Amino acid sequence: MSKKSTLQVEKVTLHIVNWLKEYAENAKVNGFVVGISGGVDSAVTSTLCAQTGLSVLCLEMPIHQAESHVSRGKEHIEQLKKRFLNVNSIEVNLTPVFEDFKKQVPDSNDIHKLHLSLANTRARLRMTTLYYFAGIHGLLVAGTGNKVEDFGVGFYTKYGDGGVDLSPIADLMKSEVYALGTFLKVPDSILNADPSDGLFGDARTDEQQLGASYDELEWAMEEDELGKTAADFSGREKEVFEIYKHLNKTNQHKMNPIPICLVNRN
Repeated sequence: MSKKSTLQVEKVTLHIVNWLKEYAENAKVNGFVVGISGGVDSAVTSTLCAQTGLSVLCLEMPIHQAESHVSRGKEHIEQLKKRFLNVNSIEVNLTPVFEDFKKQVPDSNDIHKLHLSLANTRARLRMTTLYYFAGIHGLLVAGTGNKVEDFGVGFYTKYGDGGVDLSPIADLMKSEVYALGTFLKVPDSILNADPSDGLFGDARTDEQQLGASYDELEWAMEEDELGKTAADFSGREKEVFEIYKHLNKTNQHKMNPIPICLVNRN
């Protein structure tokens, strides 16, 4: 299930950059703010934003962050600032805010739910911070989610990293994001790192959380779009397909519009 992108990277890059620039100009804003995680999605997104020539603010927002994530993020930001004069960066240490939050809310005996809620809280604190800087600098919050995460398995936090103004790479599969990353000269340390959301304060990977790699989930998403079912597969392929379908079903509440109770006024 290994994937190799056939994306026309130069053409797609130009298309996304033009789309970003046109959207920002129509919205009459100064540019974009991007949360930098040390992963390929935020690296590609921030580089695309930088190529618009508009103002780009890269935000580092550590909360008990794994050192490997921090170092990769810093490497990317420094490289980007050397390449593009329109890029600036700020680090906001949210660890004290997160710790104060934990002191103000009740604990839980359900350790799994507690850890997951706190992980989502980290993402929501970062979203709040991004919008703070967006507001004072007249910027749009650029999302960093890819197609598999946003529309396949819903691997993001509702009103956390899912709370954005626009999503430049949300129609790209993960393999395509890597292809763009190579073309855009994203640091090798990021391109070669195992994907990780960094929401648990350790180096656990996305694959460990999801139960399948992005290549596998990308394959399953494509097969699902072709109308295949679990009965069409066996072995690891069947296992991956079932993982994908379970996550896709469970996370529909993230992907669908908020339900509205319509009132009959007749």
